[in-house]
Amino acid sequence: MMETGKIVKVSGPLIVAEGMADSKMYDVVHVSDKQLIGEIIELRGDRASIQVYEETSGLGPGENVYSTGAPLSVELAPGLIEGIYDGIQRPLAKLREVAGDRIERGVYVPAVDHDKKWKFEPVVAVGASVESGTVIGVVQENVLITHKIMVPFGVKGVVKEIYSGEFTVDDTVALVETEKGDVNVTMLQKWPVRKGRPYKEKLSPKAPLVTGQRVIDTLFPIAKGGVAAVPGPFGSGKTVVQHQLAKWADADIIVYVGCGERGNEMTDVLNEFPTLIDPKSGQPLMKRTVLIANTSDMPVSAREASIYTGITIAEYFRDMGYSVAIMADSTSRWAEALREMSGRLEEMPGEEGYPAYLSSRLAEFYERAGMVKVLGQENTVGSITAIGAVSPPGGDLSEPVSQATLRIVKVFWGLSASLAYKRHFPAIDWIQSYSLYADRMADWYSDNVGDEWLSLRAKCMRILQEEAQLDEIVRLVGMDALSPQNRLTMETAKSIREDYLHQNAFHEVDTFTSLEKQEYMLRLILTFDELAKDALDKRVDIEDILALDVREQIGRAKYIPESDMHKFDDILAQIRSDMRNLTDEGEI
Repeated sequence: MMETGKIVKVSGPLIVAEGMADSKMYDVVHVSDKQLIGEIIELRGDRASIQVYEETSGLGPGENVYSTGAPLSVELAPGLIEGIYDGIQRPLAKLREVAGDRIERGVYVPAVDHDKKWKFEPVVAVGASVESGTVIGVVQENVLITHKIMVPFGVKGVVKEIYSGEFTVDDTVALVETEKGDVNVTMLQKWPVRKGRPYKEKLSPKAPLVTGQRVIDTLFPIAKGGVAAVPGPFGSGKTVVQHQLAKWADADIIVYVGCGERGNEMTDVLNEFPTLIDPKSGQPLMKRTVLIANTSDMPVSAREASIYTGITIAEYFRDMGYSVAIMADSTSRWAEALREMSGRLEEMPGEEGYPAYLSSRLAEFYERAGMVKVLGQENTVGSITAIGAVSPPGGDLSEPVSQATLRIVKVFWGLSASLAYKRHFPAIDWIQSYSLYADRMADWYSDNVGDEWLSLRAKCMRILQEEAQLDEIVRLVGMDALSPQNRLTMETAKSIREDYLHQNAFHEVDTFTSLEKQEYMLRLILTFDELAKDALDKRVDIEDILALDVREQIGRAKYIPESDMHKFDDILAQIRSDMRNLTDEGEI
């Protein structure tokens, strides 16, 4: 590490140092003798503007700045899973051991444990030809995750030696003979956070990411490798939606980035995840989760780094062939950090004070999601699904962050304040929201759920839209003025809303619904609607139809456990027999 410059100006998290002519953009520097971590974000002549990822109070002109000559990178090795990090990948549990409850400045702890030994099992033999991304061995990180050790980027050759046994992440586990000489391969890789990890080819997403949330899976599905935005005003349930997705989405690994969120929300996550059980494996959810906590009281510039740290860790697990979901909560707070730094740099502000490069930075982040063929000789496919929460002030979706996000993402789950006030959760507005993946995944639904799934979904959407149109008439002249057919539409729509779309995140059965159960539930509601229409055609009174007891059973169907699916057939049979009785009476 060499001394290269002196501080000339301190402005909050931004410092300006001179004598930095040899430095490059995004190099990491250590500021003053306190060794505060910073990153160069602007160069003018020999002056460098540096965003400091720690508190800068007490710094003054004339203090030294030491350059490392390397960009901000993350450590990628066994031991990441179940980790809780801050925005620049410092492990919070270790920091607490070193510095106590309040993180002191200048404390550095490596991201992964360099002393712990992991059992390495080779999967290639001596003499095997390998290239970047080839899996050479595995480490069983925990009961759920097998950590694959890959050949680092830029290395291609023949395995000269490979070892088996227990090693630290810095020990050599293989020796690869390349054209440029022998390369020692360890279990540790370092990667700059602002640069996407390479892959062979990007694929078009074909399969949905099943979340167990009915309004999402049925109406607005997201594909594995897709990108979604969850914008909504304060109190509309963005964080709970994100938590639900992190808990129940069928991804192998979850990376949860709490970016500038309130400390109590992150505390909820930290307290809850270790106690929750993953439905697929029966293990605690934490065993497949990496958490990055950057709360609103932490330095603003580290917020900017936290998103990149999260997506780089997600790419590393994608390269192993895993399906990864990354939750960014919330990208608005990240954009605010960009705005603050841009203001201190005295750049020309764009719309609402955000920097002109806001859209391109957001696109940079979301573009790193996707389903890809990863590097290596095997045709392994991995995916990253990115879901970003947006917190527009006052729920105004015309503000720059929401608009820039909507230009990139293909799924929009718009949260509505009016639904939240009515205690309808998840408060995803079915009129505003959309998914552009639904049609692409039609074949998957036909093969895995049933041929009727898409037609049930289309009927459901149509009824909800008809309700929105009839709502205006009802408000003007009341429900009684509607024809029996229209009244039935309103009642069916109400049933879809209350019995199907409304879902209790804190109820042990209702919190997660499989696709099979979703289809059954929809079928109950729509079968009732269909048979009721036939009954109306046969002159049966609408009041008699609405008075049927079976409607209560339809309403309670959401609480039927996954193990008792046969009960749905009983309710379907009940609907048919009740309607038959009504129509027989009506025809007499």
